[in-house]
Order: sequence, then C-alpha cells, then structure tokens
Amino acid sequence: MSTTRRHVLTALAGASLASALPFSAARAAGIAGAPGIFGKRQVKIALVRYLSTGDFFQFYLAGVTRQAAALGIDLHVLDSRQDAALQAEMLAQAMNMGVDGIILQHGLTETLKDPAARAVAEGFKVVAFDVNCENPKIPQIEQNDRELARLSLEQAIRDNGEAFKAGYVYVPGIAPLDRRDETWQAVKKKYPKIVEVARWGTMNNPIANSVADQTAAVLRANPDIKMIFAPFDEFAKGVKTAVDEAGLSKQIKIYSADISTPDISAMIEKDSAWSATTATNSAVVGEVCVRSLALLLAGIDPGREVVVPPTLITQAMLAEKGIKNMEELAAKIPQFSRAEVAMAPWIPEPKR
Repeated sequence: MSTTRRHVLTALAGASLASALPFSAARAAGIAGAPGIFGKRQVKIALVRYLSTGDFFQFYLAGVTRQAAALGIDLHVLDSRQDAALQAEMLAQAMNMGVDGIILQHGLTETLKDPAARAVAEGFKVVAFDVNCENPKIPQIEQNDRELARLSLEQAIRDNGEAFKAGYVYVPGIAPLDRRDETWQAVKKKYPKIVEVARWGTMNNPIANSVADQTAAVLRANPDIKMIFAPFDEFAKGVKTAVDEAGLSKQIKIYSADISTPDISAMIEKDSAWSATTATNSAVVGEVCVRSLALLLAGIDPGREVVVPPTLITQAMLAEKGIKNMEELAAKIPQFSRAEVAMAPWIPEPKR
C-alpha cells in the first residue's frame, strides 16, 4: 500500500470512528429477545462506499445511520470517493477494525470480488448494495433496476409514441446502470423505430456538471433528439442543465431514475424537460441494507436477492398532489416512505 493511500485510509477510518461514537454506548448489552449476537452484545459494522456524491447517496447514508441507531449498532463509514482500488483496501481496513459485518455500497466487481470473498472466508458477514460480488454467500440488495428502467421507459413511450430519436446517458461497469441498460436494450429491440442516435456519460466529479458539458456537445451534433434517457438523477440534472441552456426545454423530454428534493424542484419548473423518473427512497434502501445485514448476523438468511420496489413519479403527479420536496413525496405517496423488506419482530423501525 502506498504512503498516500495509507494516510488516506487512516484519516478516513479516524473520521468514521468519530462519527460512530454516538452509537458506542447504545444497547451495549444487546437487544432483549433478539437472536444471535444481537441478543448478547452490541454489534459493530462498517459501510464501505464507492459512490457518495449527490442527494441519493446522502439520503442513503441517512437511512443506514438511523436504522443502525435503532438497532444500537456501532457504525463505521469508510468512503473511497469513487476510487475502486481504495475501496478494496478499505474493505481490508474494515476487517482489521474487527467489525462483525460489512455493507458494500456500489463499486466494481473486478476490484471487490476477491477481497469480498476473503472477508466471507474469514467469517465476516457481508451484504452488497448495487455491486455484484459474484458470491452466493453475499446477499445482493437492489432497487429492482430493470423494473425501475421499465417504468420510466413505458412513460416515455406513452408521452412520445413508439418512434423517436433518443439520446442515452450510460457508464458501463456500474451494476445498477448495467441492469438498467438491459431494459433499455430490450425496449429498443421491441420498438425498432426508437433510434438511439447518441450515447454519452461520465462518473467524473461533479457528475452533473461533467454530463452537462458532454450533453451540450451532443445536442449541437444531434439537433433532432426528442427524448433523453438518463437513468441516474445526477445524469438527468446535467442533461437538464444543457437542454435549458440550449433553449430546447419544449422540444426534448428527459426520463430518469432516482429522486431528491432538488430533482423535484427541477421537474416542477415551468416548461421543464424532465418529464418523469422512477425511484426508490434511497433512505429506505439504506435501512433495508442494515436490516439485511442484521438478519445475516443473527443467523437468518435474508435471501440471495433483496429487492426494494420502485415508484413511478411524473410531472403530472407532482403537480396534481402539490409535491415540492421529499417529505411531501413520502407523505402523499405512502408506498415511497417505507418498504416491507428484510423485516423481523426484533428489529425496531427507525425514527423518521
């Protein structure tokens, strides 16, 4: 390990320890009536992150934190900031910290597969959100990305018909984007008059700004684009910025995935091109990740795949219900505010 990486790991591990201190005194003796180690002592887990930029990931972390607090878990957060090699090293760091379990949040299969297998072989319980570690002993938590893409694309077809020229924002190698891409390919095959005339995308920070720059060039080269599928809200933000700056908000419609308060604000603007998105509540997904790991630590199999169902959200729906932020979305669309997934009587629901 290089000196620079070692310094980064040490600093981030220290930060995570500091962030975990409020949980350290909670339920040190365990949860009365809970199975496995939860009934005996406080449990210690690590969240090892690849992606953290954007509202989706802030809400996700909030969900992880509040469900961990409800369970009295000593939580440590290690954030690689989109450095795949560093994320693999942080997984090893989490093991060295003596945690009971590990949540892997996004990442690349090729860099996480082997270290995740070592963690399992050494007795650590591991769950993965939106990264495929290709290990049957590691439950996969996902948002049902194929369904998420399907709902958005079906809305696009309802709005635009079965024949139009489309742009597509995509970065391969990211598990949820790859699953969403499967649906996009299937839709194009089913509707051959939907023609993808341009494809672009980047994960360079800040993602929205980088995608906006790319989109501006694409729109200049392809003035006949009528619909853009941007199945990640940071992509959609960048696309909308470029569409607005080009004065094309009445000529192009944007369909996306994921949701946040800034996304809602952008969708309900007058003449907004952002027509629809499909999303889970990322805070709820964070809760489900912690509950899935808790079940695994308690000796209960949460299932090979733990799926959180998505909700279609359109401009018309937001306008009709007067929704302006995430709080109103959760209140006025109840299925968005919680998920009956990875539940157990001894797992308390978090304070929301």
